[in-house]
Amino acid sequence: MGNFKGHALPGSFFLIVGLWWSVKFSLWHASRRNKNACHLASKITYRRLEVIEASVILLFALVGMLAEQFVPDGPQLKLYNYEDKHWDHLMNWQHATMYLFFGISAAVSITVHTTGVMPIAFDRLLLAIAVFVEGFLFYYHLHGRLMLDVHVHQLLLFAIFGGALTIFLEVFFRGNILLELLRCSLCLLQGSWFWQIGFVLYPPSSFPEWDSMDHNNMMFITMCYCWHYAFALLTVAAIFTIISWLVQTKLKKTPQLEMGLLKTKEREEESEEDL
Repeated sequence: MGNFKGHALPGSFFLIVGLWWSVKFSLWHASRRNKNACHLASKITYRRLEVIEASVILLFALVGMLAEQFVPDGPQLKLYNYEDKHWDHLMNWQHATMYLFFGISAAVSITVHTTGVMPIAFDRLLLAIAVFVEGFLFYYHLHGRLMLDVHVHQLLLFAIFGGALTIFLEVFFRGNILLELLRCSLCLLQGSWFWQIGFVLYPPSSFPEWDSMDHNNMMFITMCYCWHYAFALLTVAAIFTIISWLVQTKLKKTPQLEMGLLKTKEREEESEEDL
């Protein structure tokens, strides 16, 4: 991550995931609120979405681990340099470890929603652990850096640990829309802040460089972080409002006879799934 692209890529990933979660949880909540929307909130549909989502995350995690190891200047699976007697490319190894835990979380989620051999809360528990490990590794990732560099990464930790705590609470309060939307906002915050870190530490050639020792820059960055979270909250609120309105509009236009047929079909599918 020691360049602009290294921050823009994970930032884009977290932004996409945050937007997807916002749509998914908003749709699920809006559908469950209305008894006539059973066909939108079926368990079998929800499980399929969870499996698809976990499969995509698992693929990204595997690609991330391989990329960290086999880029031209990567460690090539070598952890210790015995010739020079020092650890080899520890930053790459730390990034690969982050991807590893997200991959484990995705694999557990796939197992939970396809086999039923694990308690359903395991998917949230492992995701909370993966996010916590990300923050834990970042916390010890800042030694010897300049003041502004340390500050922007410390601000990122608030989003990461906040997300880990929120997901952990979902283990005990699954389906709580407030926790789910809070998780979405923190994920969006993490994604947009990765982009901000890239612009601060590795500005494109057309942008002026930041003075890493100027306290005014520290004050502005802290305020800017609050603006990022305000944008994340507004985005989640807008998505939730639009999805709720679309579901209500669709239900009003759906004939009652068609709705009854959809209910019957959905009950049959869920019965087959339970069997």
